[in-house]
Amino acid sequence: MPVASSILDPDIRAALVAKRLKPRIRQSDALVVHELGLAHARRRVDIAVINGDIHGFEIKSAQDRLDRLPSQLEVYTRSLHRLTLVVAARHVKRVLEIIPPWCGVLKVLAGTRGGIGFESVRRARKNPSVDLYIVAHLLWRNEVQDILSKCGTQPAVLRAPRAELYKLLVQKTPESQLTEMIKTAMAERTFWRDRPLRS
Repeated sequence: MPVASSILDPDIRAALVAKRLKPRIRQSDALVVHELGLAHARRRVDIAVINGDIHGFEIKSAQDRLDRLPSQLEVYTRSLHRLTLVVAARHVKRVLEIIPPWCGVLKVLAGTRGGIGFESVRRARKNPSVDLYIVAHLLWRNEVQDILSKCGTQPAVLRAPRAELYKLLVQKTPESQLTEMIKTAMAERTFWRDRPLRS
């Protein structure tokens, strides 16, 4: 049996995908992205599941410190529809003191026969403070231009600075459609650091 304090991030990640995310993904057309850069890579979230909304999963093993969590939350709060912290038992109390009420918490457990389990401490809810303009930053400039072009935007407008294109996209697009556009664009990318994985 593993000792909880010796369970590392990669082990938690693999167990999370296998035990918690794959069953959910099999029932939908969700996209799973590891190390997703948010707000033009100001921060990364360990795993993102994109399907209707963007649900981030941030892992904090027993070896991790929580110093960066407040600054991470500043970006996560603007960029993610839902967020679940996947944390070692020693972090649960402190994490609950730091995170806003809409964030979920999964506690990592050392299972039998070398396995890793999870206990739901708090279920993630919809983020009331998500900023669609920041969410739109997940799209590349050419992807935004392509979407706006299909909406009838004039070519001269499409040459505007990227920030203006994001604003225009948010004005023209309902939240649910924006998330679906992001998922579609990511799934179609052929050269991408944040390689998406379907299950």
